[in-house]
Amino acid sequence: MNKSVGILEVYGLTTAFVAADAGCKAANVSLEDFDRNKPANAENLPVPLLVTVKFRGTVENVTAAVDAAETTALLYGGVSIKHIIANPTEGTAAMLTLSGFDK
Repeated sequence: MNKSVGILEVYGLTTAFVAADAGCKAANVSLEDFDRNKPANAENLPVPLLVTVKFRGTVENVTAAVDAAETTALLYGGVSIKHIIANPTEGTAAMLTLSGFDK
């Protein structure tokens, strides 16, 4: 069975770093590679780069990590969206390893 995943998309790389740090300190989770997205309407966003922070662990730990990360991210660049997948399929889990930062 795959570990649960928590996804938090935030505005800016600095916000992603401080959010990830807060999430990892709040719960027993591992961190997947960050991903990035520059949406078509980037000029209308507070920061033109969206960064996805991905946590893995039990549902309880992932929920605690995402909540702590969201609270911290709201103090910095802000949050676009968050979501928790309790039991990701193998295909979804494989997608977590993709990163736009590799390009």
